[in-house]
Amino acid sequence: MKILVAYDKNTSTSKVLDKALKRAKESKAYVYLIRTCDSDTREREIRELEHRLNEIREEVFQKHGIESEVHILIRGLAPGEDIVQYAYEQDVDEIIIGLKKRSKVEKMVFGSTAQYVILEAHCPVLTVK
Repeated sequence: MKILVAYDKNTSTSKVLDKALKRAKESKAYVYLIRTCDSDTREREIRELEHRLNEIREEVFQKHGIESEVHILIRGLAPGEDIVQYAYEQDVDEIIIGLKKRSKVEKMVFGSTAQYVILEAHCPVLTVK
């Protein structure tokens, strides 16, 4: 089994990681820990993100014997599109994504990454509040 974990520091990160670890242990899954970035993201910020994700990978997954890898996606797509496309490319069996509360206006103006992923992904999506 392959699980994609979409990392976003603005959502319930620890709950998402806890759920991903539990699911990975239960199914002996391989974990892709990913983060999407805009194409104008600074190189320094990308390095910091990659460093942080590798720390998380070591502390959460490797520590428990879960095989995993980290990817920073900078492909010029909206975050939801990036997540769905990468999940399809890697043929993952499940996506785990955090939710954050937004007002109706924010959803209308900015859209909802989680909603897009839920509706467009080829596999089941587990959302965590």
